[in-house]
Amino acid sequence: MTAKQKDEICRCPWVDWTKPDYVEYHDKEWGVPVYDDRLIFEFLSLESAQAGLSWYTVLKKRENYRIAFENFEPKKVAKFDQARIEKLLLNPGIIRNRLKIESTINNAYRFLEVQKAFGSFAKYIWGFVGGKPIVNNIQKFSDYPATSPESDALSKDLKKRGFKFMGSTICYAHMQATGMVNDHSLDCFRRKEIIGL
Repeated sequence: MTAKQKDEICRCPWVDWTKPDYVEYHDKEWGVPVYDDRLIFEFLSLESAQAGLSWYTVLKKRENYRIAFENFEPKKVAKFDQARIEKLLLNPGIIRNRLKIESTINNAYRFLEVQKAFGSFAKYIWGFVGGKPIVNNIQKFSDYPATSPESDALSKDLKKRGFKFMGSTICYAHMQATGMVNDHSLDCFRRKEIIGL
């Protein structure tokens, strides 16, 4: 059952309504279909940075990440050199994990390869759900899956293409965030709004 917040609006059970930025992310972004390649790369990068951490930890640092990673323009990030990596490791505004930073740069390069092969990254990634969102029937927090057959397939293919930090759980979180999967709970006000887009 979705908890009702003070304003009596029903939201997904994972939303902490005491955190305004978290509520705003849920209400405006989470689950909205994304077809813009730059924004897809941003979400992929932030999801991979999240590995082993909470999404809120990354969300709080999102603006710092946008500055540090050139607004997640794949062509710019792919050119980051060792000196840039060392500078990023000193940046307190992001998660200072060398492997995650290096994977983001690697993934930018691989992202460009996929764009070249498919015409756009969106065309490639949306192919894993047949080009339209999968709509699940979530009632309570325990109904949320961590992975799916589609996220398994996406993870396997991304790894084959050389992407790093792209396990099935990360891929499923990405699919939820970018609307490839609509996992808003049945009584969440955003569920029908997004389906109607």
